[in-house]
Amino acid sequence: MNIPADCLYTKEHEWVKLSDDIAIVGITEFAQGELGDVVFVQLPSVGTKVGQGDTFGTIEAVKAVADLYSPIAGEVIAVNNDLDGNPEVINREPYGNGWIVKIKPANFDGDRSSLLTPEAYRDLTSA
Repeated sequence: MNIPADCLYTKEHEWVKLSDDIAIVGITEFAQGELGDVVFVQLPSVGTKVGQGDTFGTIEAVKAVADLYSPIAGEVIAVNNDLDGNPEVINREPYGNGWIVKIKPANFDGDRSSLLTPEAYRDLTSA
């Protein structure tokens, strides 16, 4: 299973990667595998404020519908509108073109302490 070293993770199977002070968020390879074929993603509006752990949308797959949880607090500054017509990209590229939102962090350093390292996430998903 692919668990990129440049991301941090939640117990709910979201990943976050900081790039130029912007946090890119998506679901993990493990999560998309558990869900099955993704058929729809409900995205938040740009400008939505989220707290760490808040629900910001849903993801619908053949097997289930799941909430999406924000790994950090901040403001949604971009959503991946390509998912509207092509949600299955999450299955093919969960860490690439399958990103879901970009967030301007309110306190990334503070939020980081409750996120999982790649090693801790690997332990969680292999248990």
